[in-house]
Amino acid sequence: MSVGRKSLSSHRRIVIKIGSALLVDRGTGLKTRWLDAVCTDIAALKAKGTEVLVVSSGAIAMGRTVLNLPTGALKLEESQAAAAVGQIALARAWSESLSRDNIVAGQILLTLGDTEERRRYLNARATLKQLMKMGAVPIINENDTVATSEIRYGDNDRLAARVATMAGADLLVLLSDIDGLYTAPPHIDPQAQFLSDIAEITPEIEAMAGGAASELSRGGMRTKIDAGKIATAAGCAMIIASGKTDHPLRAIEDGARSSWFAPSVTPVNARKTWIAGHLQAIGALRVDAGAETALRSGKSLLPAGVREVGGQFHRGDTVAIVGADGREIARGLASYDADEARQIAGRKSGEIESILGYAGRAAMVHRDDLVMTGHGQTEAMKVREDIHAG
Repeated sequence: MSVGRKSLSSHRRIVIKIGSALLVDRGTGLKTRWLDAVCTDIAALKAKGTEVLVVSSGAIAMGRTVLNLPTGALKLEESQAAAAVGQIALARAWSESLSRDNIVAGQILLTLGDTEERRRYLNARATLKQLMKMGAVPIINENDTVATSEIRYGDNDRLAARVATMAGADLLVLLSDIDGLYTAPPHIDPQAQFLSDIAEITPEIEAMAGGAASELSRGGMRTKIDAGKIATAAGCAMIIASGKTDHPLRAIEDGARSSWFAPSVTPVNARKTWIAGHLQAIGALRVDAGAETALRSGKSLLPAGVREVGGQFHRGDTVAIVGADGREIARGLASYDADEARQIAGRKSGEIESILGYAGRAAMVHRDDLVMTGHGQTEAMKVREDIHAG
């Protein structure tokens, strides 16, 4: 076991994410034997004092099988109908399998808004903690019956990372159809090298991510790296491992090959963890070099350092803060609506009252509401679009 890694059972609280392709066979439906083996692994961890939460995909995939829907892409309403049918079967399967070891399962269905809006986030966190206090295993999935393409996670990797930060987990395990991170997609490049230990998610690491691997999967290595950024920033380690074998958690415990992502040595606090984990920045603020230097030294973002304002946002919304090259460097909660932000951008804080007609906050984004993120090229492209749209 490499430096920094610990056995699964030595962790206090683990979130385990399971993909659709591992749990559901397109032709025959639920892989019951595999599920039973995973539940046995979970029972073994709980017996050693580790709390376990499961983020389980599979509702739409199971619903497709039950409803005998054709292969290929589904319309939104078809996906929602499949999820409605499949979620019942999925919850029953988890409940029955865990009950063999006298473990109670609790179902929680989340939407993007449940983790992006602070009050709903805190409510969901309280429910998770109460379930674990009672000894139950929360089984979590995105609420695909009501989610639309505009307001959804779209993958359970990032949802699992948000759940891990919400629950205060110290390890996130992503069980996948691949055994870890490679320098390139191994099914495309036979020379791709396996990476066992990742101390930090750098732009080079992000560039190694590929796309989704199967029809049943909506994520790929890209979303797993995104999940890693959310989890590790909050002080939660992450493991990507193969789930193709029976007893995949026991296999990890026994030393099966996997990629381990080290947690940040300086994790952000709970409120800033919530801010940093936002998937959707409503708007964008482009700053000058002086403001970027100030932010990196722990200062607030003042209006004088803002060069452009993009998007339509309101006070309290999450905005991306980007440098001159369009690369995101931070996220924070805006102190002003977008229209007001445009009026005071580039101006001194002492001028705010004369411009807006009232004495607002001196900072465009206060340091207590701001966290450095260093997101990569994918986010930077979106930020540039927001700037131009503004």
